[in-house]
Amino acid sequence: MAITRNLDSLAFLFDLDGTLIDSVYQHVLAWREATQVAGIELPVWRIHRQIGMSGGLMLNALSRETGRPVSRKDAEHIQRVHAESYAKQAPSLRLLPGTQELLDTLTNHRVPHAIATSGRIHSARYALKLLALHQKVPVITRDDVRFAKPDPDLFLAAGKRLKVPMSRCIIVGDSVWDMLAARRAFALSVGLLSGGYGREELERAGAYRVYQDPADLLGHLDEVGVRL
Repeated sequence: MAITRNLDSLAFLFDLDGTLIDSVYQHVLAWREATQVAGIELPVWRIHRQIGMSGGLMLNALSRETGRPVSRKDAEHIQRVHAESYAKQAPSLRLLPGTQELLDTLTNHRVPHAIATSGRIHSARYALKLLALHQKVPVITRDDVRFAKPDPDLFLAAGKRLKVPMSRCIIVGDSVWDMLAARRAFALSVGLLSGGYGREELERAGAYRVYQDPADLLGHLDEVGVRL
């Protein structure tokens, strides 16, 4: 494939879980196991609604829903059990349709892109191993920033690493937390349905385009301003 240079310096900042990797429900089940160990009973759908936040914010949200305070010791234990449970499910992780093709297309056409995930590297590494990333693609994890989504820190750090202003960045995510973080970063956002959120939810949170999955986005790159 011929390599061309994108003169507009448009950049893509990708969430990881549910956006590039089919891993949302593994996280949901891991959080359910972790909270149950701590004696917190919640329907799976309520846990799913918080996926995309950092672990600490998720525990705050779950505590608010149950009315039961979570101590620092309990929080550390819950997060440790979640990490262990998720690691056991790692062999079931898969790329979402079109993920590698999308990343390869952006690389071949020199469109800058980065990964920005709310997960810490010890959990994110299982998903990252499935991606054939170019060596120059930055990966920003929860370990690299002070606050995770819906704060914009992850995306701001990714844009800074690419040396592209946020006004030229398109943030791609699957949750309302990605869309809200994009708005706070003053960037455009594209929503994917592959994480389980609905089209209207993503649009209300700020997505200006919504696609099924990475394959669908790849087929519509012209709609988001990429000329190959």
